Amino acid sequence: MKTALVLGAGGFIGGHLVKRLKREGFWVRGVDLKFHEHAETEADDFVVADLRDPYNVRGVIDRRFDEVYQLAADMGGAGYIFTGEHDADIMHNSATINLNVADSAYKRNISRVFYSSSACMYPAYNQEDPTNPNCKEDSAYPAAPDSEYGWEKLFSERLFLAYNRNYGLKNRVARYHNIFGPEGTWDGGKEKAPAAVCRKIARATSGDAIDIWGDGEQTRSFLYVEECVEGTTRLLRSDFEGPVNIGSDEMVTINQLVDYVADIAGKKIEKNHIPGPLGVRGRNSENSLIKERLGWAPSQTLRAGLEKTYEWIEAQVRRNSI
Repeated sequence: MKTALVLGAGGFIGGHLVKRLKREGFWVRGVDLKFHEHAETEADDFVVADLRDPYNVRGVIDRRFDEVYQLAADMGGAGYIFTGEHDADIMHNSATINLNVADSAYKRNISRVFYSSSACMYPAYNQEDPTNPNCKEDSAYPAAPDSEYGWEKLFSERLFLAYNRNYGLKNRVARYHNIFGPEGTWDGGKEKAPAAVCRKIARATSGDAIDIWGDGEQTRSFLYVEECVEGTTRLLRSDFEGPVNIGSDEMVTINQLVDYVADIAGKKIEKNHIPGPLGVRGRNSENSLIKERLGWAPSQTLRAGLEKTYEWIEAQVRRNSI
């Protein structure tokens, strides 16, 4: 039986990835600081461990796994990443985890680790026009991410690829673009835009206004989690090391995102535009390279993913209001 190690398995994407690997017949070990908050883990073995401690990392990477997925990181939505209040923790925690994982995997003779980078590493100067952002993979340099979160992701990309060059490994690097879906963080400050909008509209009644940071004309693309997992497994098993975008190329404004969710909910929702952390003005996944190298790209519409996500978040809101 093939074996897989999912680091960050108590998180949103990691939880879905564990389910996918179990459906494929893998024996799966999951590792995280905590158990999954919104679903029972399907991992055969789940270890609660702090991966900032190299002793713990050596303990969970105690054998050769067929596949290793490194998703563990200190992260969240714009309200967490872009305020500047968490920069030191974000950089220290995530970089320490990645340094430990890269070295421990190499010393266990594990030649192939998937590393989840982020579109936040792209230069801010290429994302000032909301109608025409440039997020092609080869646009990463000269580097100028808009956050310390992005700088750490860029460093860790280079770390895993340096192990490839120096030690003949086959690590794989992907840049995720705004992953969303059920069983993810939807409240508390670390949630991302789709979850926050779904929560606000689920709590609202028709005719209410919800708060939106900025003018709402900033653009993004959002990828449904099942397609993220599909792209992730395809990349790890391919002969392409990346970095490559894993994201949707269906770009919308935040105002359009609100309108989509309001329509799904069957509610008339007004927008109250207020100051808040925004990130770059425009961002969209550029999928030419993934189509060329993997013969695949995400295809599900944003609305289809939002319908499933809103249904799940609305159920959480009802449950928590009882």
